[in-house]
Amino acid sequence: MSAIMDATELQNIKQRYNIVGNSDVLNHVLDVALQVAPTDLSVLIIGESGVGKEIIPRVIHDSSPRRREKYFAINCGSIPEGTIDSELFGHVKGAFTSAIGDSPGYFGVANKGTLFLDEVGELPLATQVRLLRVLETGEYIPVGATEVRKTDVRIVAATNVNIRQAISEGRFREDLYYRLNSIPIQMPSLRERGEDIVLLFRLFAMQTAQKYRMERIQLTDEAKQMLMRYKWPGNVRQLKNITEQISVLSKERIITPEVLAKFIPQDRDSTQLAVLPHGGGDHSFENEREILYKILYDMRNNVNDMRREIGQLKKQIEDVQAKPATIIGGQATTIPAVTTMAPPQLEDAEAEEYIEPTPVNENLNLNDLSRQMLEKALERNGGNRKKAAQELGISDRTLYRRLKQYGMDK
Repeated sequence: MSAIMDATELQNIKQRYNIVGNSDVLNHVLDVALQVAPTDLSVLIIGESGVGKEIIPRVIHDSSPRRREKYFAINCGSIPEGTIDSELFGHVKGAFTSAIGDSPGYFGVANKGTLFLDEVGELPLATQVRLLRVLETGEYIPVGATEVRKTDVRIVAATNVNIRQAISEGRFREDLYYRLNSIPIQMPSLRERGEDIVLLFRLFAMQTAQKYRMERIQLTDEAKQMLMRYKWPGNVRQLKNITEQISVLSKERIITPEVLAKFIPQDRDSTQLAVLPHGGGDHSFENEREILYKILYDMRNNVNDMRREIGQLKKQIEDVQAKPATIIGGQATTIPAVTTMAPPQLEDAEAEEYIEPTPVNENLNLNDLSRQMLEKALERNGGNRKKAAQELGISDRTLYRRLKQYGMDK
């Protein structure tokens, strides 16, 4: 096939799937997708949230020999852990309370077709074992069944999780990673796509103007440069939202950097405009490690305060236990000893954090409260956040807040 034919095919793909952009990194991704489509090799798409990973599996399926068969896109992170095996591999009648009949599951229904497993990094470890068997042998056993079933399904998976880190932390099987990663596709972030950002802004501005029958907004040259320097942590999804906000809320139709600055978030820790080399200026926490150290330092201070309060409480209990008998009505009466005291019940709406005064497993004491402690607790409990919170002696709300603080809530 000639270079002209290649370029023509690439342009046809973009038009068919409404893909906007001419950057080399985007063209490379589409080129790899078209090359791998005729095969049955598993594909793993890696990229940040909001970059448009869901388009590539559709391109692969529609360009493959399986294009006339069924295609299913499944978000693994949105299915509860207790039902995901049934959803994927099916079940037999009576396998659990609500199983009033047999279900073939996605692997049964999609036989000869393609399954897109989005957020595959969120799969429970037990489900990962089942998935590995399907990839290796094409065999699976529905929940509650005893007989093995066969399926012929092409798997395309995607994740925004750092899989190698998840493997090192015991949250993802290494053998499954290599089975899924036969053909890796790295989706570029929006900040890597250069002038594609301006093209996408123009598209979203036009769509919004047509939808709400208003004059289309336009960028000045300076505003275009500002748009391309921004980091776009939310990628294409964030760009679309901001374009819609400006279209509806801005009185000006010619967008200057001053107008644009009112709509672009200015959180210096995560969404700051890209800093040019030798920019000078005051110190800021650009280095992620430094940010983490600061968070851990603040957490340690909070925990130490709570530790002192718990120590005072224990001393008060010991004083009560040590009090001698008291004479009441001419008879000696012993004050009952307080043998135990339950931790204070914290309402979720105002819960802060309660930590048992005794150390937890693996010497994770109060001074060790950190990301590593959270990760180990989650690992020991198979990723179950509620059980991890109980083990650490904190409320569910506090655990979720800490996970979000460390960027572990994805």
